[in-house]
Amino acid sequence: MVKKSARRTRRTHSPAFKARVALAALRDDKTMAELCKEFELHASQVIEWKRQLLEGAADVFGRGQHGAPPVDLAPLHAKIGQLALENDFLERALTKAGLLSAKP
Repeated sequence: MVKKSARRTRRTHSPAFKARVALAALRDDKTMAELCKEFELHASQVIEWKRQLLEGAADVFGRGQHGAPPVDLAPLHAKIGQLALENDFLERALTKAGLLSAKP
């Protein structure tokens, strides 16, 4: 006689469900065993989601305050220098050809 495994299939949980579980764990009004039974989860999962909530809580209040990430200005400065050289070259070439009047 072969005994069948009683393993559960892998479940995915929404972020809202994870937040609800983590907040319930933070409230400390129920024991871990009660939380695990209520949400049908293993204790290690509840602890992990609680840890993630605590680590990410500061990000909720910091959104939008840091602005855009810093831009690397070196390539932009190089491009400006290249365009300035090209403009100077073209200005001299057009002046010599008589197509551009001399500078005032």
